[in-house]
Amino acid sequence: MTITLNAKQNPADVAVVITSVIRPSLLEAVRSVFRQALTGRVHLLIGIDIARGERRMLDELQRECPPHISLTILDPGYSTSKWNGGLETNRFGGALPAILSQLANSRYVAYLDDDDWWASDHLASMLKAIAGKQWAFAYRWMVHPETLWPICRDEWDAVGPGRGINVQRFGGFVAPSGLMLDKTACHGVLQLWNHSGFQDGTGNDRRVFGALRESFTWAATQRYSVYYVVNAQSMAHAHHAREFAQRGLDWVRDPILIGSIRRHAAEAREAYARGDLTVAGERARAALAIHPNHADALFCLAEAEMAAGQNAAALEHIQSALAVDDRVPEYHAALARLQKAGG
Repeated sequence: MTITLNAKQNPADVAVVITSVIRPSLLEAVRSVFRQALTGRVHLLIGIDIARGERRMLDELQRECPPHISLTILDPGYSTSKWNGGLETNRFGGALPAILSQLANSRYVAYLDDDDWWASDHLASMLKAIAGKQWAFAYRWMVHPETLWPICRDEWDAVGPGRGINVQRFGGFVAPSGLMLDKTACHGVLQLWNHSGFQDGTGNDRRVFGALRESFTWAATQRYSVYYVVNAQSMAHAHHAREFAQRGLDWVRDPILIGSIRRHAAEAREAYARGDLTVAGERARAALAIHPNHADALFCLAEAEMAAGQNAAALEHIQSALAVDDRVPEYHAALARLQKAGG
């Protein structure tokens, strides 16, 4: 089954490829594509490897699809992955990433896992970076799997060619959700999406990255515009645990500290709602003492500082909140008020 909306013959400015089993996180992933601040057209392609979730989610996304986005949903009715009875060794998507890349009606193709999401300037910054190059990448935030709070910037794993913990084995790494390629230049790479690099059916992303690193020109956006939800298995990896510990992020594995952050942040929000900005600031600082990148605590602190006439500090904190999470209209409104006031 194939569904198309807003189809155009002329190539789009950029294409986005998502493969999915229709898990709930698909909604946020696709909505982050809908929110892109991009002048021009987008071709969004969603491939259903095997439907494990509710297909009505696809109906909801069709209703929400903006007119500047051409939407293609490809659901063959069977999986091409050998892990589900098909033939391709790629565990997650089988042949779909390569097929959708070839179907994409754009020279430039970006990839998004269905449990990740993007900041609103992701595609615009990627297109700027790839100009004159053959592939480009963006940096990412690590996101907690339970709370879905951004934890910290990934400064050790998916940090590009020649950097990070993957240098010796793979020459570096870029995860799919941070990748864009010029498929007219990198056409021969597309088939590598089909083939796993490891016995467990994963590692096709390493194969693609390796081919791009070795043979094609690249650039980085210098933006942390990808939000990568670290699954429970990856959270247990020693290298992630080490990096979190070095940054004093003990809360990521401590339910008690997570509960404290929730309580402090809720009290800050409640105090802000009733106009008690002193308490809002105090409670926000308590949350930030445990989790320095808690977006709502940064917002409440900025509001308290604005009320106290500390506009420079407020500007710093609201910009930090938006860098962590730019999906909340209140944060944008607070920044606009500060800018109007000359903050």
